[in-house]
Amino acid sequence: MKLSTLIKSTFATSALLVSSLSFAANIEVNANGNDLAIKGYDTVSYFTKGKPTKGSDKFTAAYNGAIYQFSTADNRDLFQSEPSKYAPQYGGFCAFGVTMNKKFDTDPTAWHIRGDKLYLNLNKDVQKKWVTDIPGYIETAQINWVDIKGLTEEQIEKVYD
Repeated sequence: MKLSTLIKSTFATSALLVSSLSFAANIEVNANGNDLAIKGYDTVSYFTKGKPTKGSDKFTAAYNGAIYQFSTADNRDLFQSEPSKYAPQYGGFCAFGVTMNKKFDTDPTAWHIRGDKLYLNLNKDVQKKWVTDIPGYIETAQINWVDIKGLTEEQIEKVYD
């Protein structure tokens, strides 16, 4: 085998390996085993109805590797026109958890809209803590999310525990 072929093969193999590892570690959205985000709740309904509404598998859209369900075709279309506007912050992980460098699951009924952004919390007890200083918690979470958004829970534990 020529040296140049060996180098090219090694480079290609390394690039594929790095690419696959990067993809596997890119855990940015809180979704279940079927890639369903927000436990099937319609993320647009928080903004249009002012409350969480269960979505339907008849109206779906993919965004950041997750599948979002909607209660109406209009809500799906709104989401598709501007997904970053309607998708929950921090990939749908608990906003308060992100302040502690954690990726906790959420209860879609424990929510808050602040500055036209949707924030979800682990549960309503955590939400009570969240609302005591929303601006401060958002500031901390924004900083922390940059560092943890692409990490798995195991990687976060190694770095922050």
